[in-house]
Amino acid sequence: MHLTSGFIQVSRVVVLMIAWIFGAPRLAAAASADTLRSPDRRVAVDFSLNDQGAPVYWLKIDGEPVLAESRLGLTLGDVDFTGGLTLVGRSGVERVKETYELATAKRRLNTYEAKRRIYRLATAAGQRMDVIFQVSNDGVAFRYVFPEAGAAERVVLEEATSFHLPVGARAWLQPMSVAKSGWSRTNPSYEEYYQLDIAAGTPSTLGAGWVFPALFRTGKRWVLISEAGVGRGYCASRLRHESPGGEYRIGFPDARETIGAAPVGPRFTTPYTTPWRVIAAGELRTVVESTLGTDVADPAAAGAFVPPTGLAAWSWPKRGDAQTTFPVQKEFIDYAAALGWRYCLIDALWDTQIGEGKLKELVAYARAKNVDVLVWYNSNGDWNDAFQTPKNRLLTRDAMRAEFAKLREIGVKGVKVDFFGGDGRAFMELYQDLMAEGAAAGLAMNFHGATLPRGWGRTYPNLLTTEAVRGYEFITFEQANADRAPSHVAMLPFARNVFDPMDFTPFCVDGPRKIKRRTSLGFELASTVVLTSGIQHIVETPDGLAKQPDYVRDFLRRVPAVWEETRFLAGEPGKLAVFGRLGADGVWRVAGINGEAVRKTVEVDLAVLVAPGQRRAKLGGSMAYTLITDGVDGGWVRSEGQLAGKTRILRVELLPAGGFVAELAKPAP
Repeated sequence: MHLTSGFIQVSRVVVLMIAWIFGAPRLAAAASADTLRSPDRRVAVDFSLNDQGAPVYWLKIDGEPVLAESRLGLTLGDVDFTGGLTLVGRSGVERVKETYELATAKRRLNTYEAKRRIYRLATAAGQRMDVIFQVSNDGVAFRYVFPEAGAAERVVLEEATSFHLPVGARAWLQPMSVAKSGWSRTNPSYEEYYQLDIAAGTPSTLGAGWVFPALFRTGKRWVLISEAGVGRGYCASRLRHESPGGEYRIGFPDARETIGAAPVGPRFTTPYTTPWRVIAAGELRTVVESTLGTDVADPAAAGAFVPPTGLAAWSWPKRGDAQTTFPVQKEFIDYAAALGWRYCLIDALWDTQIGEGKLKELVAYARAKNVDVLVWYNSNGDWNDAFQTPKNRLLTRDAMRAEFAKLREIGVKGVKVDFFGGDGRAFMELYQDLMAEGAAAGLAMNFHGATLPRGWGRTYPNLLTTEAVRGYEFITFEQANADRAPSHVAMLPFARNVFDPMDFTPFCVDGPRKIKRRTSLGFELASTVVLTSGIQHIVETPDGLAKQPDYVRDFLRRVPAVWEETRFLAGEPGKLAVFGRLGADGVWRVAGINGEAVRKTVEVDLAVLVAPGQRRAKLGGSMAYTLITDGVDGGWVRSEGQLAGKTRILRVELLPAGGFVAELAKPAP
């Protein structure tokens, strides 16, 4: 032991001497942590090497610990970057500032500002790995870089990265499902229920880890952990099943989450940069309004295809597979046209129950009514047993090009691809092939039975939405899912839907089928605002919506699918969610849902609802609003009012599992 330690110390000296000879920056092994602060200096990351030469970090806000000492590093097949390292260089602090547009989420125009520093590490043999930290006012992101060029394939065996929550932290986590489990062996698809307010360190209920994003509370601070920028060569990650002492480590997918015999884990040639590890932190409002998961994602290529967003009619939830027929889909196209919605989705079995010739006729019919058609595909080869067709048509890039060219000629505007097989490296590359080939063909993309998109909506703006949630379709399967819907939906804006669009498919007023709805009408309407998605597929059918008041249909005609700005107004994960969202029409829509079986009084200050660049004083005078909420008899109630004064408090009484929407009058020019 002493001989090994002494050898490492001598080797560090040798590395430093080599760095000095060749003019590289020289730093002794850190005796104390180096601190990188956010632009507002409130968020701080401390970086150091411990006594074993292992890289570690801490996260603090206003000097208070948010993450205790946490590990960094990777173990490759030919070298260990988790210990025995020396700090051989450090960049200066760089200022990062980017402005970008996002077509699919809670804020269209986004500005990211951070402080950046690179720590350059070397093994005793001189092999190099850098760690890049970027600290912003809403958290921190970091990633690893292997800067040295080499032709040999590098294999990552495991990642030591950890997130060490302080003692007493609480967690809101979704367990990763077991590979090849579930209906037709289609798991994992990020479709489990969240475990709410559990002790940090609790083992995963299914033994397969926890999915991203993972939400924690420590004292008065909240922490949301995720990843972004998963490119070719890497797999998607999760948090491991066990987290002793509240220290969560990065885990890789199950060996079965792959295509054929392709290895699951990361493999690449260098130079190479790994995905970002993303930690949004601060008050709950800071975390929920954060865009850190897209801020650090790779930007889209210049001139990238950006399809229109909008609402969509969709027959499957209440009519099922058997109704994917020509007359029924024509009815739903008429439905979309009557409400001014952008899309109509034609789901599974269209190839056999409608056929390509009649699909072309439907597309022409829809185009004449200013509606665009989307069609469904089964992604799978042999990785699961889902039987719905069309299938086996998108397994290679050549096959994708041929199929997408045919759809483009027919006039189809987008595809929904379902039933993927996990998070292995081969699947990450399949997703990116689909997005790239779809963009080249001018097609919008929607993934179901799929992984978390991890910022891909910025990199591939034709990806308008992704499921990766226990969505409304589960309510159609059994009453138990309807029973849990209130708290489940009230959890989603605090984790799954924070960074990425989510195709939950909201709004059902009747049924479906024999299922008894446990949410109120107001809850259902509010979910079209509380949940965000580049395409918002509406569950309700033409006949069901025809029975509702005109003002409900009018609201659904006007509600956007993408937002200029978002404000978190009130709430707690799984219990209450109230948001204000600004549409491109200049109208703020405020919506709230109650996740609990108790009445609540919600009071929100609407004075915070200002557009980017505005000052609160510009609101001036009184504020008119229209409110739709629940009546005590189970029906709708619509009212109008005025708010005045500096605070402009809107007060709403919420029924158990109830909800509301309010539209504020558009300001005069």
